[in-house]
Amino acid sequence: MKFRIWFAALALFVVASLAAIAQDMPRFLWKNFTVADGLPDNHVFCVLVDGNRIWAGTENGLGLYENGEWKILRPVGPEQPGSEQQGIAHQAVLALALDKRTGDVWAGTMGGLSHVSAGRIDNFTQLNSGLSNNIVYGVGVQGDFVWTATAAGASRLNTRTGQWSLFNNRNTPMYEIWTYSVSPAADKVYYAVWGGGVLEYDQQTEHWKDYNDPDGENEMVVMKDQGLIHEITTSVSYVDKILWVATYFGASRYDGRYWHNFLQKDSGLPSNFLNQVKGIDGTHAWFSTDQGLAYYDGTNWAVYRPALDTHKPEMLVRDASGVVKTISVQSAPAHNYILGVDFQGDDIWVATAKGLSHGIRQKNSVAMAKVISRETPKGKK
Repeated sequence: MKFRIWFAALALFVVASLAAIAQDMPRFLWKNFTVADGLPDNHVFCVLVDGNRIWAGTENGLGLYENGEWKILRPVGPEQPGSEQQGIAHQAVLALALDKRTGDVWAGTMGGLSHVSAGRIDNFTQLNSGLSNNIVYGVGVQGDFVWTATAAGASRLNTRTGQWSLFNNRNTPMYEIWTYSVSPAADKVYYAVWGGGVLEYDQQTEHWKDYNDPDGENEMVVMKDQGLIHEITTSVSYVDKILWVATYFGASRYDGRYWHNFLQKDSGLPSNFLNQVKGIDGTHAWFSTDQGLAYYDGTNWAVYRPALDTHKPEMLVRDASGVVKTISVQSAPAHNYILGVDFQGDDIWVATAKGLSHGIRQKNSVAMAKVISRETPKGKK
């Protein structure tokens, strides 16, 4: 009898703890945009928040959402000679960055780098500038410098002098030149090099350093926390002197001394295939995967997606012990395949393979955080 009472009390404690965790996890009402709403294309590579303006880089143009309406920027074709407004460099927009000092937007495209400033568009290519390559996967702004990640190395533009600097396998430890993402800050600049790990640039010493997978195994993860989890890196996010790294085989966090790696089997990641990581601070981060959007608060995880089997809205919460619960929700992002996120106050905007999603943050309550599924043992789905 005493055992039953003890077990029942323990079960109530576990449920209450999970409810408290669910209450603390961000909950959103999702509004999704597609071409039917004015979005340039449903395949959205990236999203950028600029106050009340939302920029969406898609496969067929750059969309600007403002005052409830969409405006689309595309290249100006030969059938439009003498157009007063020059179009962007290419219709496929892969990356976006904001210069917070000026409000200018920089767009990395499949055909060059575009600078959008007060209605004017200037394009930089291999032919008219020092850009390393016309395929620009990543772009970041740090003071007077614009850093780009291209298919043939890294480029840096000094916007004050107009001078370009090129970085590749000749003047850095970069043994692969396919740079995929860049995250600049006041003290460091980090690059995700697809197949070449992570590259670090020290702003003060102007010294480059590389970080690679210590086990040298490109097909699996052998040593979990001994260093960068994998060579095939897709995204870097450097915030509060903490480096977050996304790869196609899991994620990594580096504090300058120790690495901590995350895999689907022992974390709340819905998949090891990551397209982007966005650090909020040294403990909180968002992960864009091919099976949903994941949030990590330093201890617990939440996943937002249409359910993989039924496609109904789904939110999962995982605690530190590995117990997973399903939370009752009424909406979800447009698609499971997530390519990037940005933030508008407490809200979140999400780029997916089938639309752009706006997550409107909801006030949490114990009543709203109703746990409706059975416990899932750690490491199992």
